[in-house]
Amino acid sequence: MENITLPLLQKALPPNLKKNATQELCDKINGIATDPIFAEQMKKNFINYAYILQDGRFDTDDYLNAIVFVSFKLMGMSNHDSYIRTFPDRYQKLLQNGISPKDLSSYESAYARGKLVNLIMEQTLVPTWVLNQDIYQKAINTQAELMTSAKSERVRAMAADSILNHLKKPEAVAPLINLDMRKDSGIEDMRKALVELAEAQRKLIASGANTKDVIEQELVIDND
Repeated sequence: MENITLPLLQKALPPNLKKNATQELCDKINGIATDPIFAEQMKKNFINYAYILQDGRFDTDDYLNAIVFVSFKLMGMSNHDSYIRTFPDRYQKLLQNGISPKDLSSYESAYARGKLVNLIMEQTLVPTWVLNQDIYQKAINTQAELMTSAKSERVRAMAADSILNHLKKPEAVAPLINLDMRKDSGIEDMRKALVELAEAQRKLIASGANTKDVIEQELVIDND
């Protein structure tokens, strides 16, 4: 990623913070890191997650610091290493003031558990089903092998059942109607009619009927 330009920064920031999009901020972001790989990832993260600022709870400087911290964390660094790289001046000042390792660790943990840092971290997480797609396929392959080659009929049957359950076509969701009212109020007939109408529309959709036919289905209430 090339250096962040003022037009790109203005586009990335939410409307309430566009006034903070200045050339000074661009230069600050672009000058944070000399490592080209880290710098590229950090700038991408800054742009990609800027919508987190839209509710106005955080300012751009705090957001930038959190992005740098999270970017280091995503590279596999510990809270300690990420903290001292994000806040080198603060870290040196703490050392000069004679802070104990225990207290320093507390500061680092507190920052890592902060709301802003965790909001950003949540956006970077990859769903486990995506992250483990290869393992899922290996499991299916193992079940398929057991289904065809296991000596035990019970094992073959269990493997086949597992494959059927995990690879079956998703079931259509039935229409849900819940009118919790007195049956003697006249609403019961309305409830039944709505259920029947919903079922009729579902069948029309399944049969390939056009939208106009589905919408124009009449609601018939039996008052007998």
